[in-house]
Amino acid sequence: MKRKLLSIAAALCFIAGAKAQTSYGIKAGLNFPKYTFSGDGGSISSDASTSFYVTGFVDAPIANNFSIQPGLSLQGKGGKSQGEKTDLMYLEIPVNFVYYVPAGSGNLFLGAGPYAGYALSGKAKANGVSVDIEFGDNGMKRFDAGLNFLGGYKLSNGFLINGGYGLGLVDLAGLDGASLKNRVFSVGVGYQF
Repeated sequence: MKRKLLSIAAALCFIAGAKAQTSYGIKAGLNFPKYTFSGDGGSISSDASTSFYVTGFVDAPIANNFSIQPGLSLQGKGGKSQGEKTDLMYLEIPVNFVYYVPAGSGNLFLGAGPYAGYALSGKAKANGVSVDIEFGDNGMKRFDAGLNFLGGYKLSNGFLINGGYGLGLVDLAGLDGASLKNRVFSVGVGYQF
């Protein structure tokens, strides 16, 4: 699975790199992840925990003020509920479509697109005890996918201020009649060169 995700990322970066005026960037910041649990006709959300993200991306213009941004991202996810904290680390491949609006000495930007992720590790902590999360047939699913929404401001020197929201669409628990999905709000800064 890791090889497939990395191959897709390499192919997207290669295709995007072939376009004229292609630029590259990096973003980093804070994640405020939580998860939603739904079943029996109801839904509850955990409290948000705090984690981080780091993303490298390619910005390839495909029309006037419109770009496609494939990337590779390390994303901290999880949540807190009733004294238990869950920390998950994902390697993700986002492919965002971004629209730029000239404003002042830079550009406002808005974007959205899909992402695919692979869980690298996970820990559950409660009452001072930490346990590794099992993935696979007897545990959580490693694969996650969903939609990204992002916005921010890019200064003319390439400095970025951004925020975003990740909406997980894959049921991570695989329980009959119930589902567990990631939700992530993020804020950060970056640089596009």
